[in-house]
Amino acid sequence: MAAWDLNLPVGVTPISRDVYDLHMLMLWICVIIGIIVFGAMFVSILLHRRAAGHKPAQFHHSTLAEIAWTIIPFVILVAFAVPATKTLIDMEDTSGADLTIKVTGFQWLWKYEYVEDGVSFYSSLAPSSRAAIYRDPWAVENYLLEVDKAVVVPVGKKVRFLLTADDVIHAWWVPALGMKKDAIPGFINELWARIEQPGIYRGQCAELCGKDHGFMPIVVEAKSEDEYKQWLAAYKAEQKTQLAAATAP
Repeated sequence: MAAWDLNLPVGVTPISRDVYDLHMLMLWICVIIGIIVFGAMFVSILLHRRAAGHKPAQFHHSTLAEIAWTIIPFVILVAFAVPATKTLIDMEDTSGADLTIKVTGFQWLWKYEYVEDGVSFYSSLAPSSRAAIYRDPWAVENYLLEVDKAVVVPVGKKVRFLLTADDVIHAWWVPALGMKKDAIPGFINELWARIEQPGIYRGQCAELCGKDHGFMPIVVEAKSEDEYKQWLAAYKAEQKTQLAAATAP
């Protein structure tokens, strides 16, 4: 059964927390407005009903009421816009990144290229999930949310993701990171993340991209800086060995 989490996840990045705080601020303001508006309606219906002997007021125009119902919503919207605009600006600010990863969507897998380090690999649905599709999905942990190769990033570093696609529109979405962006052929989108807690964070393609859209998971593994450097060195050595074997006479 699906999780019963009814609210947004807090996430593990500064942006995800800003989004959550903004969401909760607006939610509670809307709750307060709803209580006031519906409270006034119910009190009016109860205390000023015809059965209690009240007669309706006979007027068709009130300048004061029109000014009030114009100015008050305007002030509320401006109050919403200020923190929302700040968060949106922060979302788009990919400057000062410590690491750049190019993400390319294919039908139906992802390619990751570490721009500064010359490392690249494809990441697709794990064989365990693929084998369980026609058997017993409950027997597989993280069914349809596991990959054969996770994208690895260092904790505490600003990672810039460049998103594009090779064939159709995809969307790279990891809820714990707080952002989602489309991967569009011939176009490059950007997003960034600074993950503050080591761990494994899962997501999916969030754009209907064909018959295997549901089999295109994303796994981000955040490691400490030392562990990340060890992983990078080991993967570079592995790639060098594979290249030497492929080019050997």
